[in-house]
Amino acid sequence: MKVCIKNNDIVLENVTDFKPTDTFDCGQCFRFNPDNNGGYIGTAYGRTVRITQDGDTVTLHSTTQSDFDSVWKKFLDLDRDYTAIKKELTKGSDAVMASAIDYGKGIRILKQDLWETVISFIISASNNIPRIKKIIELLCTNFGTPHEYEGKTYYSFPDAKTIAALNPAELDVIRAGFRTKYIYACAKSVASGEFELDLLYNMSTTDAKRELMKLNGIGNKVADCILLFALNKFDSFPIDVWIKRIMEYCYFENEPQPIPVIAEFANSKFGNLGGIAQQYLFYYARSLKIGT
Repeated sequence: MKVCIKNNDIVLENVTDFKPTDTFDCGQCFRFNPDNNGGYIGTAYGRTVRITQDGDTVTLHSTTQSDFDSVWKKFLDLDRDYTAIKKELTKGSDAVMASAIDYGKGIRILKQDLWETVISFIISASNNIPRIKKIIELLCTNFGTPHEYEGKTYYSFPDAKTIAALNPAELDVIRAGFRTKYIYACAKSVASGEFELDLLYNMSTTDAKRELMKLNGIGNKVADCILLFALNKFDSFPIDVWIKRIMEYCYFENEPQPIPVIAEFANSKFGNLGGIAQQYLFYYARSLKIGT
């Protein structure tokens, strides 16, 4: 991959294994959306960027080399060899995974901000993607810090101290329902130092999951999503009703299976690449409407 600066844009040439549509529409993040010019625009780490693609050239518009090096390169996981990952996942003639990878060949697992991911997936519980996005948008526009990008105002994700300093009733404006009390309690715990999020980075997947589940509003699936999408613990394999049906359909001849059986199968089959395999399968199955 070659990185060039052209007219206030960062242009990436000879990019492989990346497609904005696949990456931003596979269910892993909620703040990137299609724009009116065939690209995607979104905010992460307090920065906003518009991304377009033409063949193997990807352009990050109106951004700097410094922001690319410190934010977007890491966020987009551009240094990881996904060609090698795909080869590993399809060994042993797994036709299902081969089809899933072919469909979602441009997926990369984003390295998202840990605090934002924790709150975003608490919001995701028993929810659908359009409503999750709306709640997060309201949270950011009401309590985040504004900044300008290409003539428009965007908002950072509010930190734990900002949310913890609110009167709980002030959060009603985001319309998160029963999740509001979990958002507020989590913010209080993190802001006070009672729960130290940064310690999770150096923990094993098992230990980090155990710690996350001490927070109200975080169960198995939400914890696994946080492990995968913020901590990049790729051996995490989030299982909800949707993924359960996908796995049963693809690997168990459509016979119902307990979640622990599916989890063990995924661990045995995909190992430390389970989370990436899950994203390929999830995105592919949505296209086929498996489980609906």
